[in-house]
Amino acid sequence: MVEPAVRLTAEAWESLFRAQVAVMRRLRNDPSFKKLAIGEYDVLFNLTRCPTGWTRLNELNRHLLISQPSLSRMVERLESKGLVQRKQAPDDQRGVMVALTDDGRELQRDIGAAHVRAIHSLLSPLLAPGELEQLLVLTQRIREGVDGPERSDY
Repeated sequence: MVEPAVRLTAEAWESLFRAQVAVMRRLRNDPSFKKLAIGEYDVLFNLTRCPTGWTRLNELNRHLLISQPSLSRMVERLESKGLVQRKQAPDDQRGVMVALTDDGRELQRDIGAAHVRAIHSLLSPLLAPGELEQLLVLTQRIREGVDGPERSDY
């Protein structure tokens, strides 16, 4: 028999996961992702968070839910579209650095503005501002507890 605390943890996780799946299904169909798939947009978005503008491919991969080989292929596609640029890491012959191009930054801003409005229109009728603040605090605590504060942001 599973103890109540373990059962509650599992139910809370399952609920969080299913909520995320339901939201992502709706957002994936948002018209703002006609120009670029949501996974590709996620790469552009994460690159905007890099303080120097450049990040190592393996560091970028820590913020995404795809494998390193899949990310490498995606970055190649984004580079062929002129949205990102790659270069060899200065201190590592095998390392790859990646950054947004001006076109990539502009497309991310355009899609991002529409994406934020879509998220707001989806969630604001469901959760009051105080509840959204609670959700933010709780999910940040989970991320920091799992990844540590050094991996929460770039």
